[in-house]
Amino acid sequence: MSSETLRLSLFGDSLAAGVGASSTADTLGPLLIADLAAAGVAAEHRVFAVSGARSSALAGQVAAAGAWPQVAVVVVGANDLTHAVPAGQAVAELTAALRSLRGAGVEVVLVPAPDLAVVAHVPPALREFARTASADLRAAQTRAAVELGVAVADTSGASVEFARDPSMFSADRFHPSSAGYRRIAADVAPLVRAAARAVHGPR
Repeated sequence: MSSETLRLSLFGDSLAAGVGASSTADTLGPLLIADLAAAGVAAEHRVFAVSGARSSALAGQVAAAGAWPQVAVVVVGANDLTHAVPAGQAVAELTAALRSLRGAGVEVVLVPAPDLAVVAHVPPALREFARTASADLRAAQTRAAVELGVAVADTSGASVEFARDPSMFSADRFHPSSAGYRRIAADVAPLVRAAARAVHGPR
C-alpha cells in the first residue's frame, strides 16, 4: 500500500457491512472507493461494522480499528430504534466513539438513523410513531456529530426514494438492495471526498 493511499474504515451496522447487496462491489465501502478513484484518490477500505450492531458496539469497533483509519464512515441508529434503546443512551454511545475517532485525527462522516417508517414490515398504524422516533434520534445524532466537527450525510432524499420504489430494498424488505446502496452512496460520497481532501489536500 502506497503512503498516498487513503485508508477508509466503515463502522456501525448492517448498512455499513453491506447486507442485502447482490454483489460485494455494490456495498457501501467499494462504492465509496470507486467514487474516490474517479476523483483521482487512491484508497482502500476495511469494514469493522457488524450486522445488528447498535451504538453500544461502536466503542469495540473503533478499538479494533486502532490507528489504521484516516477517514471513517459511521452508519448507525437503525438497531437502536428497533431495540427501543433510549435516544439519550444511543447518542451518548455514538458521541464517545466519534470523540475517540476525532481525537485520533480521523476525518469522520456520519450516516445517521434511517427513517424506519419506509420499511414494509412496519404496520401502517405504527408508521407515524416510527417516523417520529427516527427523526428524533437522527436530529440528536446530528447535533452531537456537528459539535465534534463530524460531517453528517443528508439521506432524506434517499428515504423518499426508498418509500416509493420497492426495488431499493433487498428480498428481505429491510436491508437495501444493490440499487439502494448505490442511492445511499450518492449522498455519502461527496462528504467522503471532502474528508479525503482534508487528509491529503486538494488533488
